[in-house]
Amino acid sequence: MTFAYWVIGTALALGVYTYAGYPLLLIAAGALRRPRRPPGPPAEWPMISITIPVYNEEAAIAATLDRVLELDYPEDRRQVLVVSDASTDRTDEIVAGYADRGVELIRLEQRSGKTAAENAARPHLKGELIVNTDASIRIHREALKPLVATFADPSVGVASGRDVSVARMDDDANLGESGYVGYEMWIRRLETGLSGIVGASGCFYANRVGLHMTLVPEALSRDFAAALIARENGFRSVSVDQAVCFVPRLSDLHREYRRKVRTITRGIQTLYFKRHLLNPFRFGVFSWMLVSHKVCRWVLPWVFTLAGLGILTLAVSTPWAFWPALAMLGVLGLGWLGWVWPAGRHVPWIVAVPTFAVAGNVAAMQATVQALRGELSPIWEPTRREMVDAG
Repeated sequence: MTFAYWVIGTALALGVYTYAGYPLLLIAAGALRRPRRPPGPPAEWPMISITIPVYNEEAAIAATLDRVLELDYPEDRRQVLVVSDASTDRTDEIVAGYADRGVELIRLEQRSGKTAAENAARPHLKGELIVNTDASIRIHREALKPLVATFADPSVGVASGRDVSVARMDDDANLGESGYVGYEMWIRRLETGLSGIVGASGCFYANRVGLHMTLVPEALSRDFAAALIARENGFRSVSVDQAVCFVPRLSDLHREYRRKVRTITRGIQTLYFKRHLLNPFRFGVFSWMLVSHKVCRWVLPWVFTLAGLGILTLAVSTPWAFWPALAMLGVLGLGWLGWVWPAGRHVPWIVAVPTFAVAGNVAAMQATVQALRGELSPIWEPTRREMVDAG
């Protein structure tokens, strides 16, 4: 009984700290720091290279390139580079049709994965800053200049855009994702005000070319590694609220689950590769933020599982535990209901939100097992998102 109480208390304390205590501490610590004055636009916009790794994106690549070429940035100060990871559809043909508009194509003859594609682009980059994005998202037309202007601050090594989760007007599936993305962007804003974010948004971020040239192993996540590499070299990574990119929300929870498993697995492996950054005696506040933002979230599902077993055990003999046990089973039941919900049918929020929460925690547990077993997955299946015309 004593052990069950201890596990339940630990789970509650860790959960409260991870999702409420940590941001409150960020607010308190940030208030003690003198706010940094945001840099103004540079006298001359620097040369940038925009890289887009793709695999079989014939349905989206034309719209993506059209949108990128419309971004508010001097045409003579940008390079657009598409890296095809041995695409087998018409992607390369479509991209080649944009050659007269300055779009360059690099093709990998053997499929190797997103990070390998980004590594392959390095010898071809001409910019002082490297902007990384995906074919599945839409960048706001006025987002690029605020992102680039951030680098006028010499302490900034990585600048990350602000993700906005969007869906069609008639599609309210996966509502939990929208709330989670908003919460995550809030955390990054607080981290930026204190010391800097611990991971960039893979959808839209930029870094200095010297940092980008650091080789990242193919099985790891470059967007997460970018912030870690920046910190190793004495730079901050920041989130830029004005640099908005719209991320279409997946209506298929099963696809979102697979994406989350893949993302967390690569994240755990990336952090292990850079595990020396967890040493607070060398990296101070950044180590605390890395543990609080990443490690605690990955550990929490396991602690919650033990706590759930403890509550069920106590419910047999302890009256007060009956109602928490019933609530827990209700959330799990709603999660299962959302998982088996017929595709294309309206999902009410009372089912969608707990389903997203349960699926996210189970995904973290599966990802942890895969990472501990050393299951490397450099070959990525791009998340096919239905484009939403926003911004």
